[in-house]
Amino acid sequence: MEIPKGTIKELTILSSELGEEVLLLVYLPANFSPLFKYSLLIAQDGRDYFQLGRIGRLADEYLYERKIENLIIVGIPYKDVADRRRKYHPDGDQHQSYIRFLAHELVPFLDNEFPTYHMGSTRALIGDSLGATVSLMTALQYPHSFGKVLLQSPYVDEKVIGLVESFTEPDLLEIYHIVGNQETEVQTTSGKISDFLKPNRKLSEIITNKSFTYFYDEFNGGHTWTHWQPDLKRALKMLF
Repeated sequence: MEIPKGTIKELTILSSELGEEVLLLVYLPANFSPLFKYSLLIAQDGRDYFQLGRIGRLADEYLYERKIENLIIVGIPYKDVADRRRKYHPDGDQHQSYIRFLAHELVPFLDNEFPTYHMGSTRALIGDSLGATVSLMTALQYPHSFGKVLLQSPYVDEKVIGLVESFTEPDLLEIYHIVGNQETEVQTTSGKISDFLKPNRKLSEIITNKSFTYFYDEFNGGHTWTHWQPDLKRALKMLF
């Protein structure tokens, strides 16, 4: 039996927060209909999630088997490594603008363009590494816009820890968080070698001590798509 395939279309949105056009890769399920309502999954590293994560294929399978709710996936590709750092890194010069773009520009655009629920609890953000970092920071700043966040090996620093510690509405947010037990020497895009495991464990401890709906797991491996890709199977099922 051939599983019906969804389609991926390209849209662009002009962002005044970022002062540029942003490309969107939008996955619509095979049986997409404006008569249904859809949850939203917004992916940083958008092209990576479709190509390396094969997230569209996974959604095809799960939707066909009715294992997840109706879902539209929106991938936001980065232009290059420098662009990614500017937007995703807590110290990046476009970091706050990018977060405001997600909450103030992208959400209304998608709600207007597609038959979505218009509720934070039906919108999720996902990312790997720095993409996970900006996803978490966005959800913490706009928990009424984004009720779920999937973190795959996030980069964690004092700014991230501080934001979680000062967060006062954990009942609004569902967090899925994984990291590899071998992520002790990760070559970052800035060329530095960093330990991701220890800060992630600290982050997990802080999240656990608050009343978030929270899932945490350490996989056996390093900071690569080899591990993030298979993990998407569990992640999608748990949150949708």
